[in-house]
Amino acid sequence: MSSYSDLRLAVAPMMDWTDRHCRFFHRQLTRRALLYTEMVVADAVIHGDRERLLGFDAVEHPVALQLGGSDPKKLAEAARIGKDLGYDEINLNVGCPSDRVQSGTFGACLMRTPDLVGACVAAMKGVAAIPVTVKCRLGVDEQDTETALGEMARTVFAAGADALWVHARKAWLEGLSPKENRDIPPLDYPRVYRLKQEYPNRLIGINGGIQSLDETVRHLEHVDGVMLGRAAYHTPGVLANADALLWGDDGRADLAGVIDAMADYAARHIAHGGRLAHVTRHMTGLFHGFPGARRFRQILSTDATRPGAGPDVLFRAFEAVSLETAEAAA
Repeated sequence: MSSYSDLRLAVAPMMDWTDRHCRFFHRQLTRRALLYTEMVVADAVIHGDRERLLGFDAVEHPVALQLGGSDPKKLAEAARIGKDLGYDEINLNVGCPSDRVQSGTFGACLMRTPDLVGACVAAMKGVAAIPVTVKCRLGVDEQDTETALGEMARTVFAAGADALWVHARKAWLEGLSPKENRDIPPLDYPRVYRLKQEYPNRLIGINGGIQSLDETVRHLEHVDGVMLGRAAYHTPGVLANADALLWGDDGRADLAGVIDAMADYAARHIAHGGRLAHVTRHMTGLFHGFPGARRFRQILSTDATRPGAGPDVLFRAFEAVSLETAEAAA
């Protein structure tokens, strides 16, 4: 497990994607990267089904809980709950541009109210003896990114934030959908680099459009940490070499061992009333770039969704990859 002071790579919080099954899978590929939950609204943490919303396997450490909200008292209570459940970090979402987030007065629209964000951070720091961090955008709508990001950083660090993760795009709350906000606003990595120069003794991480470990290494020349989002989800094999490349550990993750571990995990999930597809839906891109990758995706996308499907589907999909890889090498 990497210590917080040695953070170089994280897998971004992604709604409907980075659930506990996804995180368990990613942890088989990298022992070092920091994993994030999906965003959970503070009210849901306080009043909802905590095992369903917040449960995680011990193997997921280091794992961070991302909260959504703008009420300092509620966020403090949610942070206390997350800390008591064993999370390694509490992160405040100041970057999500979805409509439901705007209507709840949290997410990217909080870029307009840095003082409120600072009050939220201070409240969470007051109850959680673990790192409290913020993930934000460069700004929203017509904001000047030099001013908006600079003011957000100044405020959250003054409030005690342990790190600031920056998605290196603006969010346009007027005129773009949440999906469009992930691609259309231009990336501005140099703005995040300049922020790190302004705060040499603070942990600054970068997110947005980063596709590979080679790109990750280049960003780490300028910032402390890199957060992979869609690249880690759609092509999770990218994580298999992360520990060796970024931390100097021996070797890459053994993909046959990953399949074995996930089959065991899926069997336990099914025994508790779950379905195989809850687990395998996160795994379809594991062999991206390998001979047989298409067949692997097909098997998991069809057979794993059938009633009564069991872990044998995973082994069959892996056999298809192994066979085509062997034939390609012959």
